[in-house]
Amino acid sequence: MTARTLPPSLPAERVALVYLLDRVLAGGVVISGEITLSIADVNLVTISLRALLASVGALMPPDQPNGEPAPSGPGAS
Repeated sequence: MTARTLPPSLPAERVALVYLLDRVLAGGVVISGEITLSIADVNLVTISLRALLASVGALMPPDQPNGEPAPSGPGAS
């Protein structure tokens, strides 16, 4: 039996869960999946799921330079 060499590992870095969650919510993430229920190789029900996980600030339009919110709705330019 021959000894295998393992690839060099990345340095251990501790990351707080709050910091990781903040990074994910700042940019947003899409989670998608599909579930199929079948009996005897006959598909009975297929459910497709898609969810967007993001903070409200990431989804809001940026403020205008004078501090007022950006116009929205019909006729907004």
